[in-house]
Amino acid sequence: MTSTAFPGGTVLGYPRIGRRRELKKAVEAFWAGDADTLDLEVAAGTLRRDTVRRLVSLGLNPDDGSVPGSFSYYDQVLDVVALLGAVPERFRDLIDPDDGSLDLAGYFTVARGRGEDAPLEMTKWFDTNYHYLVPEISETTSISFADHRIVREYAEAKEAGVTTRPVLVGPVTFLALAKAADDAGEGFTPLDRLDDVVAAYADLLRALGSVGVPWVQLDEPILVTDTLDVPVERVHEAVTTAYRALATELSPVEVSTGSTSATDSTSASPVEPVETEEDVRPRILVGTPFGDLRGGDADALALLAATDVEAVSLDLVRGAVPTGPVAGLEGKTVVAGIVDGHNIWRVDLAAKLDLAEQVAALGAGGVTVGTSTSLLHVPHDADDEQWGDDSTPGAARRKLHPQLREWLAFADQKVAEVTTLATGLRDGRDAVADALAASGAAVASRESAAGVVVPTVRDRAAGLTAADFTRGDATERAEAQAQALGLPLLPTTTIGSFPQTPEIRRARAQYAKGTLPEAEYTAAMQDEVRRVVELQEQIGLDVLVHGEPERNDMVQYFAELLDGFATTANGWVQSYGSRCVRPPILWGDVVRPAPMTVDWSTFAASLTDKPVKGMLTGPVTILAWSFVRDDQPLGDTANQVGLALRDELTDLEAAGIGVIQVDEPALRELLPLRRADQPAYLDWSVGSFRLATAGVRTETQVHTHLCYSEFGEVIGAIDGLDADVTSVEAARSRMEIVPELADAGYSRGIGPGVYDIHSPRVPSVDEATELLHLATKSIDPRLVWVNPDCGLKTRRYAETVPSLENLVGAAKAVRGLL
Repeated sequence: MTSTAFPGGTVLGYPRIGRRRELKKAVEAFWAGDADTLDLEVAAGTLRRDTVRRLVSLGLNPDDGSVPGSFSYYDQVLDVVALLGAVPERFRDLIDPDDGSLDLAGYFTVARGRGEDAPLEMTKWFDTNYHYLVPEISETTSISFADHRIVREYAEAKEAGVTTRPVLVGPVTFLALAKAADDAGEGFTPLDRLDDVVAAYADLLRALGSVGVPWVQLDEPILVTDTLDVPVERVHEAVTTAYRALATELSPVEVSTGSTSATDSTSASPVEPVETEEDVRPRILVGTPFGDLRGGDADALALLAATDVEAVSLDLVRGAVPTGPVAGLEGKTVVAGIVDGHNIWRVDLAAKLDLAEQVAALGAGGVTVGTSTSLLHVPHDADDEQWGDDSTPGAARRKLHPQLREWLAFADQKVAEVTTLATGLRDGRDAVADALAASGAAVASRESAAGVVVPTVRDRAAGLTAADFTRGDATERAEAQAQALGLPLLPTTTIGSFPQTPEIRRARAQYAKGTLPEAEYTAAMQDEVRRVVELQEQIGLDVLVHGEPERNDMVQYFAELLDGFATTANGWVQSYGSRCVRPPILWGDVVRPAPMTVDWSTFAASLTDKPVKGMLTGPVTILAWSFVRDDQPLGDTANQVGLALRDELTDLEAAGIGVIQVDEPALRELLPLRRADQPAYLDWSVGSFRLATAGVRTETQVHTHLCYSEFGEVIGAIDGLDADVTSVEAARSRMEIVPELADAGYSRGIGPGVYDIHSPRVPSVDEATELLHLATKSIDPRLVWVNPDCGLKTRRYAETVPSLENLVGAAKAVRGLL
């Protein structure tokens, strides 16, 4: 037996949806009843094996735990719910009474809901565009080591010739992100169940240790934030308690690493139990992505250094290298997260090597090159993209200009950067001299390329004054808008998009390929707009939308029409569950060559006497859901987008559109994880929205929409946006935000969602009515709008029509009581 050293290079996780969204397709076939459990498990197993072999082919060692085992069918937090059997009481019937486990059908039911049983609430994963499912924990929630899937997946990879490092959310982060279940007693917090959760994790580690797993990764990003309701001091106490039980009271297993080469993934033997003592475990890497462990008043790095875990990762993209040695790191490996897992720009390898060498000064037992975060947040492979300058209508939107090729690093390129840096750190810079030179040239080419700086854009931004960010008095606006629009009490509307049928998607895909003439494409989209407008009138909605059939994605659509952006063909990134997006690449100064939405909005308005909303995506959300240039402050880029949108609002208003919605669902998403950094962010983010909307007349009603977030921390910013009407996600949280808004003195229109569109459930009239009653108890009914939580693009008409009919029915019922 020999001790297992930590790998010289690794990544904290890898995209799991599949290079061609194989998992998405398999999961959705299972949901639709077109595939059974075995079909899904076979497809997922194939994807997992392909992934670990791919990572070995890119240079990660197959023998020592370099390759992360970070697969999930839906969500990594839901995986821990299943691991512990910790489902809410309403789903207890899904648990196997013999072993406490949850089968795949039950797993997805907890995520998506059933009948009257609402799914787990969904919210943002720290400051990313990924959404996780919020666990519900009470004093009586069943918690034990109930699901051996992670052990089976390790065995599967071992049989494929690769020794993986299982990855899961750490116990403290899991509980800190959970919410108290409805049946919890007063004063209960999920962290009160720490001992039970840690005991289950200890059983899991024993199971992994019994089959010789060398390393396990427990992610504790809760340590890089001080913005949650849980006091930092309690989080730190929980970390000390948890890792005393997991790292000190259990002994690390000793295993042989073997001699398999970095390119041979076939020589490792299948997994077999090893001879161990009962209380053995894999060695523990604590992952701490998304920020600096030394932010705020507490030093979480010193906290982890004082534990008996064997390795700690540092996010050195968001965080800084501490100066001088850190006590307690002498026997530990520090994973230097110097390759950005959150963005897609190629790094300057020489500068990153400098950073890695600084980490050595911390006095750690070893330094490993790694990524700052999991690569879950970036696409698979830049080599999968289409390159060229094709001017065919539609097709040009799917080809990246060749100048971008040497600037980009998707997941596979980042793995290559990690292995190159690991080689340079181990063998010296001469060993990677060619790679260092190439990366330096790529960085230099970005600085000088045409379009990166556009003088007219810079001059316009430099000339902005306070007046450009300010509208007139809100009370005067409300009076003018009431007279202009003539809406009833509790007006009903939707958030923007309507379901996109296969026919719509097919037409749009054909147009993008250049096989459908533009005139035929436009006619097809206008037919859909006509149908959606007629449907809304039949349902009885008060303010209509055109349904957005022409939009593939609420950010990508605008990126395709603005200079300074590029869009990908295969750059898919998981947003939640099976939902994938292709974030645009914002690489240069932003210019609007022509109006983007006016024709669609005015066409819809010509079909009805009811108000039709113009629909735009706000500057912060465009930034949050794109890969943004990293060579200037985000606030400067946001103002450039804000100016382009300001021109669009002006054109919409001039064309007769009297209601314009500028969506900012990602406002909280980019909120810094340290409170001290938040005021500066809120200043520029709110400012960019006001810049976009402040140029319209008093009688033009400006809406905005926010979703996927806990809003309490940004109540002031929501008010600061100065929108006339704000719609917010509220159905799953049962109007949680409404009393908070009332307490903050919010006095403009508010549309708390009464229809959760992230579930296939059809909420009844009574359910929507109950939510509306909750809203009108806290907010003046004259301010309340009635709408879904979010856009309807991902839903089917079979669910959408009855849900909207029930929404309108609820509005009428509550109107009759006011």
